[in-house]
Amino acid sequence: MKKLKILFLSALIIAGGKLYAVKVPSAKKIQKVHDKAITIDSHTDTPMWFLRDNYSFGEYHNSKTERSKVDLPRMEMGDLDGIFLAVFIGQAERDEKGNLAAKDEALQIFDSIESNLRRYSDKIELALNPEDIYSIRQKGKRAAFIGMENGYPIGKELSLIDTFYELGARYITLCHSSNNDICDSSTDKKGPEHGGVSDFGKEVIEKMNYKGIMVDVSHVSDSSFYDAIRISKAPVIASHSCARALCDNPRNMTDDMLRALAKNGGVIQMCILSAYVKTPVPQPERDSARTAIRKQFGDYYSLSDSARKEFMNAWFKLDEDFPPVLATVSDVVDHIDHIVAVAGIDHVGIGTDFDGGGGVEGCNDVSEMKNITAELLRRGYNQKEIDKIWGGNLLRVFGEVQKVSKSLQENPM
Repeated sequence: MKKLKILFLSALIIAGGKLYAVKVPSAKKIQKVHDKAITIDSHTDTPMWFLRDNYSFGEYHNSKTERSKVDLPRMEMGDLDGIFLAVFIGQAERDEKGNLAAKDEALQIFDSIESNLRRYSDKIELALNPEDIYSIRQKGKRAAFIGMENGYPIGKELSLIDTFYELGARYITLCHSSNNDICDSSTDKKGPEHGGVSDFGKEVIEKMNYKGIMVDVSHVSDSSFYDAIRISKAPVIASHSCARALCDNPRNMTDDMLRALAKNGGVIQMCILSAYVKTPVPQPERDSARTAIRKQFGDYYSLSDSARKEFMNAWFKLDEDFPPVLATVSDVVDHIDHIVAVAGIDHVGIGTDFDGGGGVEGCNDVSEMKNITAELLRRGYNQKEIDKIWGGNLLRVFGEVQKVSKSLQENPM
């Protein structure tokens, strides 16, 4: 009896000291609930590993020694049904040469995704529509969706949206860490350029609505967010963002933004990059070392392939020399609790940002995804609510985006 009391108290502590009238879920219960849900991670940067000669998507990797967070064996361990693989392009010069280079890099990443899916076609399959994940799951495979992180490769050619759609892109994150020709970023050091979404950006959003591509507002400035939901005829997503009320970072969404997103019918996919989940504790030695590496190498996106590898090796070694203090799974679910309280259970999902910095204590790679389900159960979430969080809400929005697309194509202005 004493042991049970200790376990129950542990659950209360994990839940941030709040009293929940639930017992600690058994491993069998966790597995049953997780298996029943359609589990989708809406954002990973794993394709960056596809471009490395020594990486195999079909082999198990240790996240602590090999750094990668996603591969097929670990997807199976974590019982993840579907994953969005991001075609991520860092911001560079916004001129004809820069735009062309960005487009070429994007096409290379699309090609690497296609070749990996073809190579491991017995285990994973491309999904182009929300219903595809159900048929793919019935085959005993994992579903791979594609998203584009940063609209920069579009340059000023709207026709490239057609190209990227045909290659499988089903969402486009309007910008990344810097302003681009589409909109202002939440983290551009120069500040706002357009005052939100640009005139060209309006055309991009309208074209995305027409094609059936989800508009992703992660990374955008607050003004860009409000412009995007005003312009878009379909619900929008934030593929990997958190609640600003719990972690005051411009990448996160305010309560007013969460309420606006809910009114729009959209969904925020909870990011588990530690610095967006919980304000980092001071680590002056680590911070100084990171600054020194940035100064040594300069702009990462301007580096050659060999210099990028050197940068990443030095960057990863910091975790050995100065281990980061990470947020926890409990901290992640604190955000989910908050989003549910503000926006409602129909407007939250999960987008880890694995291989792009994502990972917390207790869920540091895709093999540990069930720990989020376990914490949700500890908090008292039921099967129906967990189904919505793990994939139902995102699939609903995806379906609504396709309905809008069909309507626009059948009834052109």
